Amino acid sequence: MPEFLMQFLRDWGPRLLATFAVLLVGRWLIRFAARGLGKVLDRQSLGPAANGFLKAILRIVLWVALAITVLGMLGVPTTSFIAVLGAAGLAVGLALQDTLANFAAGILLLVTKPIELGEYVQVAGVEGTVMDLSVMTTTLRTFDGRLVTIPNSQLTTAAITNFTRDGHRRVDLVFGISYDDDLRVAKGILEDLAASDERVLPEPEPSIVVRALGESSVDVAARVWVGVDDFWPLTFDWTERVKLAFDAAGITIPFPQRQVHVRSSGDADETPLPGT
Repeated sequence: MPEFLMQFLRDWGPRLLATFAVLLVGRWLIRFAARGLGKVLDRQSLGPAANGFLKAILRIVLWVALAITVLGMLGVPTTSFIAVLGAAGLAVGLALQDTLANFAAGILLLVTKPIELGEYVQVAGVEGTVMDLSVMTTTLRTFDGRLVTIPNSQLTTAAITNFTRDGHRRVDLVFGISYDDDLRVAKGILEDLAASDERVLPEPEPSIVVRALGESSVDVAARVWVGVDDFWPLTFDWTERVKLAFDAAGITIPFPQRQVHVRSSGDADETPLPGT
């Protein structure tokens, strides 16, 4: 064996073996860490897209750290390399700050779960059913069939109203009756309606109360609790049934009226003004 090769093996052999060992162990640790993170994310039910993205980021970070370690063991100066990586990371972060904000918000939403697929919510000025919840955006289907996609960063900075999470909702209906009508009859009609409708939950107990004494009507409020799927059907059904029941009982539902008095020019006050 040539002398220069023997000298090379004596000088670099142990370092190369140690570097190779570190590379093998580091590769195994990266796989182990990615596998462990995957199990943790699976328990969080973040979804395959979020799981794959987070595991890819972890692998990249660990491989970069391993590469810097290996280069340092081989005697390569890594200070400038780390500085370049830091500058590049800062530039990428500034360029993708909105995207990163949406991603971070999406992970937060998937972990805390203030909304889930199929729930009816109101957020960022939009009300609808959650059709898709990804790491970047959330898609709602509105009541009239529109699909609205909202960046996740807006969801984490706005108030979220979840209409279905609790499982039941309160229906508030207000009916105005004339001051000349019998208030007890009107309340009795609403009480009988609440007692006979199977969709009305017994607890919390239905409430039939006088809400206000208006300018032209006595406002009677019916407050009943129903399942989330019965909210709109009962609202529409009761609006019609109460009108028909009030008509049958002779109860008047007043409506705004305005009296207009018209005077002819001959009826005008012709009294002369002082000084004329």
